[in-house]
Amino acid sequence: MALDLQRIRAICFDVDGTLSDTDDLWTEQLAARLRPLTRIAPRRDPQIIARRMIMAAETPGNLVYTLLDRIGLDDRLAHLVDWMAKRRPSPKPRVYRLIPGVDILLPALARRYPLAVISANAEAITSGFLDHFDLRQYFHSVATAQTCAHTKPFPDPILWAAARMGVEPSACLMVGDATVDVRAGRSAGAQTVGVLCGFGEEAELRRAGAGLILPQTSDLAELLLS
Repeated sequence: MALDLQRIRAICFDVDGTLSDTDDLWTEQLAARLRPLTRIAPRRDPQIIARRMIMAAETPGNLVYTLLDRIGLDDRLAHLVDWMAKRRPSPKPRVYRLIPGVDILLPALARRYPLAVISANAEAITSGFLDHFDLRQYFHSVATAQTCAHTKPFPDPILWAAARMGVEPSACLMVGDATVDVRAGRSAGAQTVGVLCGFGEEAELRRAGAGLILPQTSDLAELLLS
């Protein structure tokens, strides 16, 4: 399946695993907790075990969130996460990390296309990441879990962002690392790119119908800016 580059008038980005290197960060944090277990199994690499555990939990987690979305409880969950994030006393600041090359890619793309964020995270978490790296200036619109009646894998946030950017949904390119990103894009009539810098695997992204799969988000530069 190939992309029709002539159709692309706007680009929508997932955050975790696409712009934000949360996947590697979560893996490192879990691996640190698992490291004492290497005394029992010294030949086991905690980094590999942590990544496999998180990858195994991702699909069931997406399914649970989709179910909550269907029955209308996802907004309550997102508001609870926001409430906890704002009131939780934390001696340590939240750690943020960019996917390599994103800081160069976004300003270059923003000069040619309107850009949008399509995140299933709560508003406080998404805003925290964007503000930490001063990325909000590049985005015409930001959709979080609380923006629309339904979030990914439903098409609602992409349809909302397309209207805000003044383009047809079919003129959008949805970029993400997970099958929910691809499914949301296809449901909205947009073209899709899967990236392998998150927890999504090539085989599952292909099965979901990704129009193109790239190793890194930054590889979009060669595709769209050359």
